[in-house]
Amino acid sequence: MGFNPLHERGIPLDRQLRNWSELNVTPYDTRSVHPYTRCRVIFMNGIEVESIINSHNFTRHTADVGVKQKLAMMRRVEQQQQKAVNWLIPGDESTLARTIGYEQVAVDLTSWLARHEPDPYLKKVYEFALLEDFDHLYRYANLMDLLGEGRLAQDITGDLTEILPGRPTIFQHRDPHEELNRPMTLTAASPQSVMNAITITAAEQQTMNFYMNVGNIPEHPLARSMYLEIAQIEEQHVSHYESILDPTLGWLTNQVLHEYNECWLYWSCMQTEVDSRIKALWELHLNMEIEHLRVACEMLREVDGIEAESFLPAQGLPEPLKFEPNKEYVRDVLQRTIEWTSWDSQFVPITDLPSDHRYFDYQRKVNAGGVPTEDVIKQHREKHGGEYRFATEGDHPIASLRENGPHDQLSYWQADTKATHELAGVR
Repeated sequence: MGFNPLHERGIPLDRQLRNWSELNVTPYDTRSVHPYTRCRVIFMNGIEVESIINSHNFTRHTADVGVKQKLAMMRRVEQQQQKAVNWLIPGDESTLARTIGYEQVAVDLTSWLARHEPDPYLKKVYEFALLEDFDHLYRYANLMDLLGEGRLAQDITGDLTEILPGRPTIFQHRDPHEELNRPMTLTAASPQSVMNAITITAAEQQTMNFYMNVGNIPEHPLARSMYLEIAQIEEQHVSHYESILDPTLGWLTNQVLHEYNECWLYWSCMQTEVDSRIKALWELHLNMEIEHLRVACEMLREVDGIEAESFLPAQGLPEPLKFEPNKEYVRDVLQRTIEWTSWDSQFVPITDLPSDHRYFDYQRKVNAGGVPTEDVIKQHREKHGGEYRFATEGDHPIASLRENGPHDQLSYWQADTKATHELAGVR
């Protein structure tokens, strides 16, 4: 039997407020922290931000004063939780170092969710964006080395995540219509699918928010331009993932699902954390969230007449979400899907697109003045005689993306269409 927060007792809501010194936690040491502890901190900060934003949006769409009051109290506690988690990140961790952490989260979180996704279509949704975040990690790693920050990306990720080209970022820019996927329905979807979707939407939203707020901080022109470009992809990814959520849910049902998701994720972090001090924080927040879930279920019953047990899994979720190496899996996805693009909620080889497809028109517009994510690789080659890569499992599985193979990373994508050949000319 898995963990079922409905069967647990949490901390009463009126005992959950903490003082400033309790919230102003000691940050981790950026040089010695375990890479996956950093990932969990980044990840759970994003989960809390999503919870707060969702609660604010709910409040703006209800006239029920009683519901507003309960949301306000839980939201105040969620804000305290977010501060405690976010304040674990030290001030001496550079924006680029934190960015490497964000992209490691994206790679290994998305891989775990895809591996544990029971729905074949949703699995494709995850695998499609996985290769794009994998490429972002590689681009930022080259930027870090190019700018001479005094540490390499592998010093941050450890030997847990490879740093290699994925689907080239230049080809990730698509017409907004292509980011809209088929939504699931709560009644037909597996509980694991529902939790996976809420989780990835929150995580990608946090990455989008991060780049929206810090992308203009670097002083180097190439860094500013590259953050700008990749920030647009993160917006695409939020649209990509939020489109698979059930859009018909009532606000209270949605609130219950969010609280259940937080319980599962804090429990997951508690099960896998290696830092005892931070593990204690995950456990504290879990006990708070169990009470938030109870309150949300109570509101759902009293206002909408719905029992949460009617859609939540009776046995709980079977296993904790884990940050763990996914090297073999990512390589498999590369081999199977490197040439995919999206077209009306389907994923197809780029060679299947007609020459007049809107994808090519969009590409011409946004890539017309040069492409920063390509420029960073070019400049790294010119300065260091090659690219920055970190491979532990051998050569890149795609021959055209090997450093000792054809240097033109676009060669794999050269379709027999006039539009694609014109597009390659942006370099």
